Amino acid sequence: MRGTRRTTKSKNNLGQTGLSRRARRGDPMRDFDTLPAPLRAWVREAVLPWSPQSCRRIWTRAIAKGASEAEALARLDRAEAATLARAQTARV
Repeated sequence: MRGTRRTTKSKNNLGQTGLSRRARRGDPMRDFDTLPAPLRAWVREAVLPWSPQSCRRIWTRAIAKGASEAEALARLDRAEAATLARAQTARV
């Protein structure tokens, strides 16, 4: 298929979720690269496609409240579980 270009954007990679979509601002890859290493590892393994900005917000708040890195990552796990639960109820 050399020389063929797709002119329409594919919307097939969004999954089957009732959650609202949000436009991204800035350069998400650069933002990802500036995340702390444990947080980058968490984002890579996350079930949902989290934005670096959202992850950094949760991480920073947890650390500011005196949480360890492990506790901050656990907080991210809980946030993801809550989001998945919301997605399940939105489907029903």
